[in-house]
Amino acid sequence: MEIELVEIEKPDDINFILGQSHFIKTAEDVYEALVNAVPGIEFGVAFCEASMKRLVRSEGTSDKLRELAVRNALGIGAGHSFIVMLGNAYPVNVLRSVQSVPEVVGIFCATANPTRVVVAVEGDQRGILGVLDGHAPLGAEGPEDVKWRHDFLRKIGYKR
Repeated sequence: MEIELVEIEKPDDINFILGQSHFIKTAEDVYEALVNAVPGIEFGVAFCEASMKRLVRSEGTSDKLRELAVRNALGIGAGHSFIVMLGNAYPVNVLRSVQSVPEVVGIFCATANPTRVVVAVEGDQRGILGVLDGHAPLGAEGPEDVKWRHDFLRKIGYKR
């Protein structure tokens, strides 16, 4: 078995969700979950089919984000994995909706950080072992950092 690191290709301001599912209707069901979660959402979703034709199935409201999702799904190439590229929404706005899709097994990450996917390769099979999300901490927050965090969350509307 070999281990590969696959870098997620995306602009800095794009958030994404990487997960695992188990059925061909994943792309359509995740599409429905997203459009019902945030009116006017822009996204692309791609799902790696693990049997039959073994195609990357895709849906989305933005051709650009759909193409980006497909490119990343092909790069990862792990059966039953899916990736959602988000335009005008954040994972916190849609994560519960995506997790509630019956065929979704789990989520590896939901982030805008630079990310590499750790993929195991054995013959024609590929599987996600985990992700490298962002960077290691430089220390623990102090009182000034706590104040900044509290102020920031209120500034962007996530706390009152």
